[in-house]
Amino acid sequence: MRNLPLADPGVPDDRSPARYLLWVARGQARTLAGGMSFGILWMASQAFIPAILGKAIDEGIAAKNGEKLLQWGAALFAVGVVQALAGVMRHRFAVTNWLMAAYRTVQVITRKSADLGATLPKHLATGEVVSVGASDLASIGTVMEVAARFAGAIVAFAVVATILLSTSTVLGLVVLIGVPVMLFCLGPMLRPLHGRQSAQREAVGELNSLGSDIVAGLRVLRGIGGEDSFSQRYRRESQQVRQAGVRVARIQSVLDAMQILLPGTFVVLVVGIGAHFALGGQLSAGSLVAFYGYATFLVLPLRTVTEFVNQLMRGLVAGARVIRVVSLRPEITDPAHPVRLPERGDLVDPVSGVRARDGLLTAIVAAEADVYGELADRLGRYDLASDVRFGGVTLASATRADIRERVLVSDSGSQLFTGILRTELDPTGRRTEEELLAAIWTASADDVLVALADGLDSEVEEKGRSFSGGQRQRLVLVRALLKDPSVLVLVEPASAVDAHTEARIADRLREHRAGRSTVVLTASPLLLDRVDEVIFVAAGRVVATGKHRDLLASEPRYRQTVTRQTEEEHLTEGAHR
Repeated sequence: MRNLPLADPGVPDDRSPARYLLWVARGQARTLAGGMSFGILWMASQAFIPAILGKAIDEGIAAKNGEKLLQWGAALFAVGVVQALAGVMRHRFAVTNWLMAAYRTVQVITRKSADLGATLPKHLATGEVVSVGASDLASIGTVMEVAARFAGAIVAFAVVATILLSTSTVLGLVVLIGVPVMLFCLGPMLRPLHGRQSAQREAVGELNSLGSDIVAGLRVLRGIGGEDSFSQRYRRESQQVRQAGVRVARIQSVLDAMQILLPGTFVVLVVGIGAHFALGGQLSAGSLVAFYGYATFLVLPLRTVTEFVNQLMRGLVAGARVIRVVSLRPEITDPAHPVRLPERGDLVDPVSGVRARDGLLTAIVAAEADVYGELADRLGRYDLASDVRFGGVTLASATRADIRERVLVSDSGSQLFTGILRTELDPTGRRTEEELLAAIWTASADDVLVALADGLDSEVEEKGRSFSGGQRQRLVLVRALLKDPSVLVLVEPASAVDAHTEARIADRLREHRAGRSTVVLTASPLLLDRVDEVIFVAAGRVVATGKHRDLLASEPRYRQTVTRQTEEEHLTEGAHR
């Protein structure tokens, strides 16, 4: 029994689509060898059936020898049993090979996406990555599955050709020459098919990206009345995908037809030559029946060969999509000789002058709202140019895993995933029930838990869409609190909740994180009035530090920034009412 997903999918070869497919094949060499072995046995056993039938006719029926007839009948039965058992095992290996290739590809893409982080959406659209998991992995799996039958087809063809040569040199040469000629006739269609499949795959990826964008921004589109415009755009893109699919289907239909026509013509040719020899007394009745059986049987390996070539073309197209992802390199990489970060210390950003002192609850207020994202990226080492230091050690000199263990950034874009709520809040499963409930209480998410029929064991829908914006925000805060890093950086952690809930969160956050560093990027007075220290940033630099009430009295720009925030909150609440 093969356990999937694999414990370690390995490091893919991203130099070319063909090399990627070879890497996948090497990773499951044993199961591929098993599938090919049973594929060879399955198809080769079929190749011997016409020979046995011919012998049974000549030595049994024609010679009126009952003993020989029984012997060849027993041989036919034995070959049939071998073929049936080999067919069962071949199919099992085929399914295993398909699943292993598909799972390996999914794991490679998933791990690479996690490693790339913010680098991935800068180079590839979400829909493009989704398309790899939705369709490309199936093409790669199919290549591995057909490979077993392809090996059997080659061996079966060699067996039949050898038998024919030993019986009739002319018929043997017809087979040996005719099969390559047929494959050569199919060749000119494969290149344009490959090009059209690539174009179709591009169109599907673009359509998926557009669909993802529309779904993600549906609420905004409705707010500005733009759903009709985007619906028309999606309809146009869909028609382009349909037209690309039709272009692929046109040449694919011709290829499928030729896979029937050419082998059929070949069968007629072989049978005609065999019948001519039989009439001339050069072949016996049993040999003629055997030749007809060979000619009919050869359709199967010939179609298998063309199917393999066709699927290989699809696999190469899919492999090209996969290596577009795996060949990307993260903008932020681990240093060659990393330094271990200390357990505690001040978090200092030399660019802005921000210093979040160890063990304090610090708030950062920015005169320009877009500065919050830039500051959060630098403090969490998501910015390539970040020179932030923690405990005197630059984050750039540490590994990303070490940084994520010490400094956690939870921003407004954080999402919930599909699964059990308990697992979504505590993915590692290390927290006790008491710790889970304590974090829920701190985030004032008790009402969310009470409303769920199964509590922490309730199912979370995709992106937590069954929760309101405020509920999602509080649950995201719970997850961040349970991680319990040395420094917790929160970007507008309570922007979607009412004033009373925000005040409770502010009071409880201070108590929950006592003795550990917490940095809150916000201009909300309810939070600012409860922190140990406020840092005011204007034009990207620190201009003042102190208590919230002191800064209100001494810094006009700070007062203006906080007052603007308060006015916006009042307007929002009024709109909601």
